[in-house]
Amino acid sequence: QVQLVESGGGLVQPGGSLRLSCAASGRISSINAMGWYRQAPGKQRELVARIKPGGSTNYADSVKGRFTISRDSARNTVYLQMNSLKIEDTGVYYCNVNRATWPYDYWGQGTQVTVSS
Repeated sequence: QVQLVESGGGLVQPGGSLRLSCAASGRISSINAMGWYRQAPGKQRELVARIKPGGSTNYADSVKGRFTISRDSARNTVYLQMNSLKIEDTGVYYCNVNRATWPYDYWGQGTQVTVSS
């Protein structure tokens, strides 16, 4: 059974940094992309960043130049380095694995990121 286990969230001041990790246990095939989504209070879940098996990446416009997604294929782990954090980056961050076949998506349990002075 596949599980995605996130870590690295917490409380940080504006301008600070955090690094999120997501370790996937179990064998996952037919991966389209691994990525991070976030959901702020009262808002819909949105894509933050994703990385494809070939290494290409996509970022939300709001995080470009501040966040970096990377992966360790040998460890089936994806990371999100978040720098220059802003108050509006606050939310629950979810790890996602998107697949070409069913089940199309796996989700982690979420990790809270709070940016506050």
